Amino acid sequence: QVQLVESGGGLVQPGGSLRLSCAASGFTLSNYYMTWVRQAPGEGPEWASFISPTGMSLSYVDSVKGRFTISRDNAKNTLYLQMNSLKPKDTALYYCARGRRATLRESQGTQVTVSS
Repeated sequence: QVQLVESGGGLVQPGGSLRLSCAASGFTLSNYYMTWVRQAPGEGPEWASFISPTGMSLSYVDSVKGRFTISRDNAKNTLYLQMNSLKPKDTALYYCARGRRATLRESQGTQVTVSS
């Protein structure tokens, strides 16, 4: 069955960096756009970035442009999100979703907390 497992979250100070990973199994990753979604406490899910199946096309929400970088390794069935210059407003549960600008949550996600 479809399985998505995120890792790499944690507590980081403002200005710090984290690299999130999403390990995929049970489906052919290379057939899908993939999206990183975040959900802050009390708010709805927000897509942060998505990537085309080949990785040639990338897109970011304005609030993370220039700070986050999405990438994928289809041979390793893994999606990544490099997050730099983190801000307190980046605090959220992050999860990966299948599809372009998809927000359907099929996994546990990984918590990112940015605080001093």
